[in-house]
Amino acid sequence: LKFIFGPSAVPALDLVDQRSVTRLRSPSGRTLYQVLGSSGKLYTCYSSCHFCTCPAFGFSVLQKSESLLCKHILAVYLSQAMGACQELPVSEEQLTNILLAEEEDEG
Repeated sequence: LKFIFGPSAVPALDLVDQRSVTRLRSPSGRTLYQVLGSSGKLYTCYSSCHFCTCPAFGFSVLQKSESLLCKHILAVYLSQAMGACQELPVSEEQLTNILLAEEEDEG
């Protein structure tokens, strides 16, 4: 993993070990992931479009193209593959509020 994903691999595995990845699922089946980062901040990840709200993703992946993904997205993918995601059912309204809060943070 480290050969392919570089410096993100070990921190991502740490996040998986700490069970820091939570899949939020609404009654309609919409899902998103939240990852509690090592700094204690909660980041929202969208595996379907390969996006994370963390600063490292914006800088290293989008701006500089130095990495394929951040440790949070990699932790989501690893957790999915290992069946290690925590599950949290949420209402459609709760999911919408999470998405709107992320949009306000970015704008």
